[in-house]
Amino acid sequence: MADDVAGNRVWTLPNLLSVLRLAGVPVFLWLVLGPEADGWALALLAVSGVTDFLDGYLARRLGQTSVIGQVLDPVADRLYILAVVVGLALRDVIPWWVAVSLPLRDLLLWGLVPLLRSRGYSALPVHFLGKAATFNLLYAFPLLLLGDGDGAVATLADVFGWAFAIWGIGLYWWAGVLYAWQVRTLLRTTERRTADHDA
Repeated sequence: MADDVAGNRVWTLPNLLSVLRLAGVPVFLWLVLGPEADGWALALLAVSGVTDFLDGYLARRLGQTSVIGQVLDPVADRLYILAVVVGLALRDVIPWWVAVSLPLRDLLLWGLVPLLRSRGYSALPVHFLGKAATFNLLYAFPLLLLGDGDGAVATLADVFGWAFAIWGIGLYWWAGVLYAWQVRTLLRTTERRTADHDA
């Protein structure tokens, strides 16, 4: 019973950190596209990365894991990735095929959600490859933003940024293919939910 109560909690420190990360998404876009304050934008991404680690760590450490937290964390990750790729594409830092490929993968996977729901699932567990892809991408885009300049530091940042980006995009799509395969397997091995089951 106590676990159920904890799982339904909304106002927890980890959830607050996730909400703050979400609030930073439009601020990041404004910094990159408005005044082009890349230094502040990079600082915001660094803070986002730290809070991304902290919310999961604190949730486990304080026993404050919750259903809404399990939703907020990946949503914040996806929105940051989307905001960064759109911002960098509009600044011509990255090509548009990169900016389109990542949300396209998410869009295709969202199309599988109704199929999951027909079997009584809302989502499948996050795969390690998905976490590795997000890790690579969250490092890649700040480096590419830093690489949008002159000098040795910018050149190094650009090289390492593209290395992380290529690995990240590859892993992101690979994780998506595995997720789709899991859904296919689930559809073949699990009976469709009926009104009687729902009742």
